Amino acid sequence: MPTLTLHNSLTRRDEAFAPIDAEHVRVYVCGPTVYDLAHLGNARPVVVFDVLARLLRRLYPRVTYVRNITDVDDKINARATESGEPIGAITARTTADFHRDMAALGALPPDIEPRATQSIAPMLAIIEKLIARGHAYAKDGHVLFSVPSFPEYGQLSGRSPDELLAGARVEIAPYKQDAGDFVLWKPSTPDLPGWDSPWGFGRPGWHIECSAMSWQHLGEVFDIHGGGDDLIFPHHENEVAQSRCAFGTPRMANTWLHNGMLRVNGEKMSKSLGNFFTVQDILARGPWAGEAFRLLILRTHYRGLLDFSFEGLAEAKAELDDHYAMLSRAPIAPEMPDVQTEMVAWALAPLCEDLNTPLALGRLRDLRTLENAATVGGSAAAVLHRAGKTWPTVPGLAAAAFREVAAALGLCATAPAMWLQGGEDTGWIDQAITDRLAARAAKNWAEADRLRDMLKDKGIIIEDSAKGTTWRRA
Repeated sequence: MPTLTLHNSLTRRDEAFAPIDAEHVRVYVCGPTVYDLAHLGNARPVVVFDVLARLLRRLYPRVTYVRNITDVDDKINARATESGEPIGAITARTTADFHRDMAALGALPPDIEPRATQSIAPMLAIIEKLIARGHAYAKDGHVLFSVPSFPEYGQLSGRSPDELLAGARVEIAPYKQDAGDFVLWKPSTPDLPGWDSPWGFGRPGWHIECSAMSWQHLGEVFDIHGGGDDLIFPHHENEVAQSRCAFGTPRMANTWLHNGMLRVNGEKMSKSLGNFFTVQDILARGPWAGEAFRLLILRTHYRGLLDFSFEGLAEAKAELDDHYAMLSRAPIAPEMPDVQTEMVAWALAPLCEDLNTPLALGRLRDLRTLENAATVGGSAAAVLHRAGKTWPTVPGLAAAAFREVAAALGLCATAPAMWLQGGEDTGWIDQAITDRLAARAAKNWAEADRLRDMLKDKGIIIEDSAKGTTWRRA
């Protein structure tokens, strides 16, 4: 088994991943707050940690991947007030939208997807533990975590107490003992979501939700906690404080992974700048757009700043066109399992180096080059030199390895013909090709050319070969 190395945000260094139980790896990733459509930045951690989960499942016999749904939150309440739509309707609709959008990006569902509203009991249990241990206090219907009670607060974010206080944008409230203390439970009025508790009718703070759901499904200490780097402080810092103080553990999660942010054309995505896009805005561009956006995300290392542009999306689509064109030509692979296994291991090895997806994608392109050399001609020498291998140039062999590597990255799952032909009703195209072939048979070259040009104007490229006539999208 190859050694998996990950950059641990907690220790700020690359570390060899050592699961608590090698038979069962446990992962928690913060999911969406369901008050609106997912935007491009929301999609990045879903794709990143989908690749991580796929990799872990290749390396370990059992993986439990938990990603939550936050369906009780002040943003949801505010949206309901603005729109007049019931809270339950908002969360049901936006959760369904989120599931549909992420599936369109090729992301597999998590093994467990707990919802905050269904996890109130473990939240109350943790809060009671924190009060009993002297790490939380109740005042005026609120329960707050006492930050001074946890000297290691700030370890994850690496901030000083003054920086923590400034970065938290803390609410100044008379019920706080210290300005940095944060809410675990707060009172609800009858028109807001709420549950009975020892401190009155109320609802949870944001941070306690993830502490409770991770504990409920993964235990007091688990292997990996992930999310965007905008969550490091205060959300993840507060999760650590709550969980460690409630259970008396030295860690909440052994490894913390954080993906970088997404910008649009070099600028922060903002409605005021007119560069704010939802995932649905991207998907509306065509049936190819979800996979192209996934590829665009994976072209940048997960910890780097991702710059989205529609030019980049078009480049990703063109690369996928080349991939699918190769797959459409490739024959059934010969029986050479040892060579195929070696090809796959070489191409996927970068993923074990802190999820180096850009390099893995480069090796995926190399496999495409090897297959093209075997089926349509060209040299495989440069690829073989980079790999340090002497693999045979046999039609179908590299394509078989390509499919397995692509699957590990969540790519190229569409039937090649469906991809190349746009995934829609193509009867009119087939009819035009039939008419063109009839015109050619009748030596009516003018009509044949007219039909070819008509298809070209509509973005359909005709390709004639000894095997017949095929078409693809431009």
